[in-house]
Amino acid sequence: MTTALRPAASPVYNRLFWLTYAANTVLVLANALTFRFAEFVTFLGGTEQLTGTVISVGVLSAVVVRFRLGHDIDACGTRRLWLTSTLLFAAACGLLILTHSISWVLYVARIAFSIGIAGMFTCSMVNIQNEVPAGRRTEAIGSLGTSGFLGMILGSILGDIAFAALPDGGGRFTLLFSVALVLGCIYLALVFVITHNHNQPRPGRINPPVHRLIRRYWPGSVMLVALVMGAGLVVTTVFLTRMATQRGIANIGTFFVAYSLAALTCRIVTRNWSQTVGRRRMIAVGLCGHTVGHLLLMTVWSPWQLAAPAIFCGLGHGLLFPAVTSLGSGSFPVRFRGTGTTVALGMCELGVAVASPPFGWIIDAWGFNTMYAVSAAMTVAVGTVYLVRSRSFVDDEQVEITPTRDDSLPTLPASPTTPRTARDPRGDAELKNPASGPRKNVDVSA
Repeated sequence: MTTALRPAASPVYNRLFWLTYAANTVLVLANALTFRFAEFVTFLGGTEQLTGTVISVGVLSAVVVRFRLGHDIDACGTRRLWLTSTLLFAAACGLLILTHSISWVLYVARIAFSIGIAGMFTCSMVNIQNEVPAGRRTEAIGSLGTSGFLGMILGSILGDIAFAALPDGGGRFTLLFSVALVLGCIYLALVFVITHNHNQPRPGRINPPVHRLIRRYWPGSVMLVALVMGAGLVVTTVFLTRMATQRGIANIGTFFVAYSLAALTCRIVTRNWSQTVGRRRMIAVGLCGHTVGHLLLMTVWSPWQLAAPAIFCGLGHGLLFPAVTSLGSGSFPVRFRGTGTTVALGMCELGVAVASPPFGWIIDAWGFNTMYAVSAAMTVAVGTVYLVRSRSFVDDEQVEITPTRDDSLPTLPASPTTPRTARDPRGDAELKNPASGPRKNVDVSA
């Protein structure tokens, strides 16, 4: 990797973290400005199903590229790929500004956009995971993710202002995509600063083929949850604006502000849940939030009614993303953390690609409420399968609670970030031998 793992005692919230936090805020702000993409396709003369098809083509392209992306991150580090992905995102925004009809340009722009976003998010996540102690990866992912909710709030508000200030026509979308392009350039500058001290990769290191790594370290049934997460993003970030327009709801920012505030609050309150409650329970509660939120969207006919479903969807997102990403990437050794992260995020994107066309077709044929019902039912079904299949799961991040001498009151270990020793790859002998030296920051999932 391009950066050495820090010692277990190193702080999570240092200068690098806050620079990455600022960059992620800018990225999600730029991405939130494109939540009106379905409106853009409709303006160009397309249908809901066509919108789903364009998005699906873009995301599937990103999923295919991810197989190479993770391999290259493991071999070469994040710097080069991070910068390249950012330039691709900027080029995609430029193409969207120049798009004036349904043509191949629209598809190329969406493909470049999806690949660029995938690379930017992946490099950011891999980089931050390599800079924190192994037992605090879920906390770091969740804390970094709060920046995304701030960006989502700002982006949705700016989108509403642009649509309210400008008359109907292409000028609205030109403004949104132009601002996204400028933000992409700011993000590029931040990445230069974040990665300027990255070391050159060691020459001559050959990683195994991606398919062998995936087969050996496949995370298991948690990837089903990643798929349903992607389907949930289709509901909230693709077709929600179309529903609002169809039902005469002008202020869609109400949803994204409430969504982001709920998710942000959830991340702050539950930042240590991976060590106390456990990631399996985090996923169970998160899936319940998504289900309730999607069902409540069926009752929305005015702006103020968006608040309740937004809160439940935000709570679901706040719990699901760090738990699923951490579990997915953590099943891979540190050396292959890039591949592990791309697998986890790629399955979420695959959920977007698979769900977008049928959801658009359902809306065209039976309306938005049927689509919400199908999404909720799918979430319940997948959640049930995951909980049944993972019932014997032992969480490496969850802290052991050991009884005191009188067996009455539980006490926590001295270090809250120490994983379960039963899963420590060094074995019991090394743990009991003081001569073996201080505990290193090892990846217990390797």
